[in-house]
Amino acid sequence: MTRSRRIPPSPLPQREGVDPVRVRLPVEGPWATVRAHLTERLSGAGAGVVDGLFDAGRVVGADGRAVAPDAAFVPGMFVWFHRDLPAEVPVPFPIEVVHRDEHIVVADKPHFLATIPRGSHVTETALARLRRELDIPTLGAAHRLDRLTAGLVLFTVRPEERGAYQSLFGDRLVRKEYEAVAPYDPGLVLPRTVRSRIVKERGVLAAYEVEGEPNAVSRVELAEHGGPGLGRYRLTPTTGQTHQLRVHMNALGVPILGDPLYPVVTGPVPAGDFRRPLQLLARSLEFTDPVTGVAHLFRSARTLRAWSSYDEWAGQ
Repeated sequence: MTRSRRIPPSPLPQREGVDPVRVRLPVEGPWATVRAHLTERLSGAGAGVVDGLFDAGRVVGADGRAVAPDAAFVPGMFVWFHRDLPAEVPVPFPIEVVHRDEHIVVADKPHFLATIPRGSHVTETALARLRRELDIPTLGAAHRLDRLTAGLVLFTVRPEERGAYQSLFGDRLVRKEYEAVAPYDPGLVLPRTVRSRIVKERGVLAAYEVEGEPNAVSRVELAEHGGPGLGRYRLTPTTGQTHQLRVHMNALGVPILGDPLYPVVTGPVPAGDFRRPLQLLARSLEFTDPVTGVAHLFRSARTLRAWSSYDEWAGQ
C-alpha cells in the first residue's frame, strides 16, 4: 500500500481571514507544466486568470518561492495561491461571541452572513470575520448554518481538535434547538415529529421531499401564537439535512416567514438588500465537550423581529 503524502504547511499567510487555495497535482497526466495543468483545472475562472497568477509570481511551492511559468509538471506536487477576492457588500450586522476558551469559540451569527467562505461570499463570512476580529488564524468551523439563518455556530481553535468537535454533529451528540416565526394554523396538530426523505441536488436552489427511507427528522412544537395570525415555533432537529427545517415547516403548510425558497423560489435578492430576514434562529447548542469533558449549554440572545415587531419587519 502506498502511504499518502503528508500535506506540508501553507507557505502563504491568510488574506482578510481567508486561506490560500491549495492544489495538489495529480499523480499522472498529460501536462508538461504546472501552468498547463492549472489552466485546465481552473478553466472556469476566466481567460487569462492563471497566466496572470504566474506572471505576478503568485503561485508558490512548499518553500514559498514563486513557481516559474514554465516549471515542469511534478506528480503529487503542492502549490498555493491567493485568488483575487470578490467585491462584497458588507453585512451590516455584528457577530457576537457567546463563549471563548482555548479550544472553542461559540458565535451568535446574524442573518445574511455565511458561515464559511464559499462562492461569492468570502471575506463577508463568520469564519473570516472572526479570524480577523479575534486574531485566531487557525479558527475553523465545526458545522455550518445557512447564510439566511441566524444563531449559534461552533468554531474550533486548534486544527488538531477540529475532528473531535465535528464528530459531535456527525454522531448526533449535539442537541440543537431552533426558533421560527411562521403562520399560525389552528387546525395543525402540534407537537409532532416530522420524518421524511429530503434530497438536495447540486446546482438546484431548493431541496425537496421524495418517497423512501427518512433521512430527516424534526420535532415541531408551537411555543405561542398571536399577532397577525402568527405562531412562534420551537424546532428540534435530530438530523442535519440541507434546509431541513425550512422544508418540514413548508410541508406542514406553515412556511417560515421571509423564506425565498419555500414554498416558491423567488427571484434573487439584490446585493445589499437586508430587508425581511428569514425568521429562523439557531437558539441553543447543548453538548459535552469532547476535549475537556465540560457540559455546555449556549443560548442566543437574538430575537426574531417578525414576532417582536411584525410591522417593523414587514415594512423594512
